[in-house]
Amino acid sequence: MMLFTGRITADAVVRAVGDSKKVTGFTVAINDRFTAKGEKREVTSFVECSYWVNPGLAMYLTKGAVVEIFGRVEAKAWLNKENKPQPYLTCNVSEIRLFGAAQPKDLMKSGKPKDGAKAKVAATSGANASGHDDLPF
Repeated sequence: MMLFTGRITADAVVRAVGDSKKVTGFTVAINDRFTAKGEKREVTSFVECSYWVNPGLAMYLTKGAVVEIFGRVEAKAWLNKENKPQPYLTCNVSEIRLFGAAQPKDLMKSGKPKDGAKAKVAATSGANASGHDDLPF
């Protein structure tokens, strides 16, 4: 299992799998900044994510949103035109945490969130999932 933080590259897409299951698919870009031989560098990795738990969360997984992902990461490869393997990463997501003022796509058109929109984000993303507003510390 792995934990990483990044930005969503495009709006999430929900697809039906079989008769009763749905999967939410999205890609997260992870930036790694470091210095090598005195030169500052930045490398971006892209992770294709699959979230099987709550398809209703897809409305909050919009392009540019910052998310923290916890899940099982696998390295895979596809063959390019020259028949050479091109590596990529996938993640079977267990938990998602949203950061910032995420709003569902349909509410963003009006510019005004409906009552309780922020509460829905916290509830569906796992933040304070117990429903208690008071913290013991």
